[in-house]
Amino acid sequence: MLNRVHPVKGFVYEKGQIVEDRKQPNGVRLAVRIRPRRGSRGICDACGRPAPAYDRLDERRFAFVPLWGIAVTLLYARRRLDCRGCGKIQAERVPWADGKRPITKAYECFLARWARRLSWKEVADAFWVSWECVFRSVKAAVAYGLTHRDLSGIEAIGVDEVAYAKGHRYATLVYQLNGEVRRLLHVAEGRKVRSLLSFFRMLKRAQIDAADTIRYVCSDMWKAYLKVIRKKLPDAIHILDRYHIVANLNKALDKIRAEEARRLNAEGYEAHLHQTRWCFLKRKQNLTAKQRLRLRDVLRYDLRTVRAYLKIQAFQLLWEYKSPACAGKFLDAWCQDVMRSRIEPLKTVARSLRKHRQLILNWFVAKKQYNSGIVEGLNANVKLRFRKAYGFRTFGAIEVALYHQLGALPLPETAHRFC
Repeated sequence: MLNRVHPVKGFVYEKGQIVEDRKQPNGVRLAVRIRPRRGSRGICDACGRPAPAYDRLDERRFAFVPLWGIAVTLLYARRRLDCRGCGKIQAERVPWADGKRPITKAYECFLARWARRLSWKEVADAFWVSWECVFRSVKAAVAYGLTHRDLSGIEAIGVDEVAYAKGHRYATLVYQLNGEVRRLLHVAEGRKVRSLLSFFRMLKRAQIDAADTIRYVCSDMWKAYLKVIRKKLPDAIHILDRYHIVANLNKALDKIRAEEARRLNAEGYEAHLHQTRWCFLKRKQNLTAKQRLRLRDVLRYDLRTVRAYLKIQAFQLLWEYKSPACAGKFLDAWCQDVMRSRIEPLKTVARSLRKHRQLILNWFVAKKQYNSGIVEGLNANVKLRFRKAYGFRTFGAIEVALYHQLGALPLPETAHRFC
């Protein structure tokens, strides 16, 4: 069966046998010996050239994919070769394993495929291996994928940060937004200037000119990202879309409501704003019947929160425009109206909108094709991966897990796909 579904060039599987092994759950394993084909020469592990055999090393075990719930190991005594290219005796290279790893490439690929579907701990428990073995298999698959992935055709990217641990520890993520495959392109620790610069260095090593290739960029208003994008992609259309703007408006509204609720309570007035947070923050179509009635009742009063809510609702008309010029006129008029009010948190947002006016209007220039809502959707998968793993101890493990799950990386070719 192995000779049929998983042939190895230059080698032959001999007859296997069931042997006792108390370390296995069912107490047995299938041991299959491998021998080189008659007349074949070994490949030098150092220089990769064929060379005649000198003698043999001790027999070693290589873990293979389990069959019918039985652990499988390949047994082979590597030849030592008299290599003329190296001028000394070298061990031969075996095509089914890398270096001194006691696990075959097929099993690594098998574990890496299952690790995309299950948590690493579940994969380790299901196939009788350690968590470290699964991690190394995924790491090997990611290293192969990063080497062999195609980075051509990247026209639109999204940049965002995600918190991966307590204490304001962030990771900078860069996604490809155009094309059929929306994938993770780069992961870097922190959210500083150098974090995003490492993405452009990676493209440079791949001999890709980012300034000529990338036409659209989506990001939030983080200063470090704005600085790098302005320097590295001066001709790209930089988009600040509705997601982050609406999020900032909602934060300002919640702050206004909380401050006014405390003031009314301190002055002894009726608690009109009690338990109204989600009445103001949720979309109208998502309000429950009780919340809708509560909001209708509160809107009758002349409160700062009510005035701020009505102004934010009016701002939503901006997204209905198609022309950048018309959208710009509306944005200017809305900011001017807010600046005349005495609602300070809302005025802070208006100042920010004026400062980034052109970046906001670029969403209309790009004809609403790209937005950071796509990025936030991908970030949800990132956070799901963190919860699935119950956290990671090192940033290296986080980097491997994210590339493996979201990078759409090619896996090594195997003669037979097991899952």
